[in-house]
Formats: sequence, structure tokens, C-alpha cells
Amino acid sequence: GGSTQENLEKFGGDTPMGRPGQPAELGPVFVLLASQESSYATGQVYGASGGGGNP
Repeated sequence: GGSTQENLEKFGGDTPMGRPGQPAELGPVFVLLASQESSYATGQVYGASGGGGNP
């Protein structure tokens, strides 16, 4: 229930940074994973979680 803004605020409040991530903050992770620079990384979990633990 509630508005989208209320849901975003609640979700973001659960992270140590106190806010949800923004696309501009998450995009570089995807760019890295799609690039040649990540060719040696295998089976990794990249935590773009605002300081929270990985599920």
C-alpha cells in the first residue's frame, strides 16, 4: 500500500545510507560488468546495496 514515494522512502530507509540508490549510482556497476575490464572476474557478487548486506 501507499504511494510510490512512500514505498521508496521506506525501502531507502532500510539501507545504511538511508536512501535508495539512483540509476546514476548503479549504472557504472553494469558498465563495468559489461566491459573487458571485468573479464577476469568470475562468480562474484557486487553489492550495490547502499551499505546493506547481500541477500
